[in-house]
Amino acid sequence: MQPATAKWYDRRDSVFVEFCVEDSKDVKIKFNKSKFDFSCVSGTDDLKHHNAVELFGEIDSKESKHRRTDRSVLCCLRKAEVGKSWPRLTKDKAKCKWLSVDFNNWKDWEDDSDEDMSSFDKFSEMMNSMGGDDLPDLDGADEEHDSADSDDEKMPDLE
Repeated sequence: MQPATAKWYDRRDSVFVEFCVEDSKDVKIKFNKSKFDFSCVSGTDDLKHHNAVELFGEIDSKESKHRRTDRSVLCCLRKAEVGKSWPRLTKDKAKCKWLSVDFNNWKDWEDDSDEDMSSFDKFSEMMNSMGGDDLPDLDGADEEHDSADSDDEKMPDLE
């Protein structure tokens, strides 16, 4: 038995691990709070794979899932602590020869303005759906103000 080659990447609520095994069969995955086990038989020569992974953080084993394709098995590990980034997949800092970062799917979500904006948009929609008709008038905000920086004011010639 040998470990299957895998790639991983981190997201706000989940960690994804893709085991690169073609034509896999007898796929068995056991999710625990702080580790998971993966095993399968792959290829035409029925190569047996087994990976036991002690995880960097804890996962929700009931919400974690996997999907098999002809080329790989993708595992979605639901984080127990959403919003906490994982600098690595494994608890141990030692480099695993079979594991690499999936840079094609990696996203530095911690300071990603797109996700912040979508959260802001959701918040804005919630506020709008609450209705604004009964909000108090703030300092006569509906009144027209004459100000020196009004757009319809004619600009003086500078010649």
